Amino acid sequence: MAETHVLFVEDDDVIREATQLALERVGFTVTAMPDGLRGLEAFRARRPDIALLDVMVPGLDGVSLCRRIRDESTVPVIMLSARADSIDVVLGLEAGADDYVTKPFDGAVLVARIRAVLRRFGHAAGPDARSAGDGGGAADGGARLAFGDVEIDTEGMEVRRAGEPVALTPTEMRLLLEFSAAPGTVLSRDRLLERVWDYGWGGDTRVVDVHVQRLRTKIGQDRIETVRGFGYKLRP
Repeated sequence: MAETHVLFVEDDDVIREATQLALERVGFTVTAMPDGLRGLEAFRARRPDIALLDVMVPGLDGVSLCRRIRDESTVPVIMLSARADSIDVVLGLEAGADDYVTKPFDGAVLVARIRAVLRRFGHAAGPDARSAGDGGGAADGGARLAFGDVEIDTEGMEVRRAGEPVALTPTEMRLLLEFSAAPGTVLSRDRLLERVWDYGWGGDTRVVDVHVQRLRTKIGQDRIETVRGFGYKLRP
């Protein structure tokens, strides 16, 4: 099996070199770059399996680099930020990142988060492609679900809205499939973190909130309802 290729963009020499060694020690192939512009060149030259982007890098900051990558690819992106409570976290997620890790981080934790992201991207179908059935969505042999003007092909992993294709990242697709498996049912943020992000422990619910908002912009703002104090539900 080919080794997983990681693009790592970090301007701090010590962190970049130590993290690269830690990732290579567990079997990853790492391309490490000190700034965003060279990171973008490296991404285009050899498409990595995953990108780790520090928010504050020179030339082209991590958030802008994430947007550039997302314009060209659905490759998973993890943002690295030294400020857990900073707006940088939300900006990174809104730019298309799938997750983030706060610095300073433990190497084992970073490896675990990378593997969790890769696992869910390797199984983009996410939760069981169950029929919406009695929940109000129209099903066609268990492969196609319809909610209003949104149609989901759970086998081809394609989504259409009013007949037009909708481009979703694998994380957004997994989130939509989790909702479509239980239309009308309120799903808590903790459940979504566990099922979509593969977190067996409490994570930052901002990851869920931002991804729900990104999904809403693509399938309709009213399709996913916020249930205050509990979570979200898909309207059948």
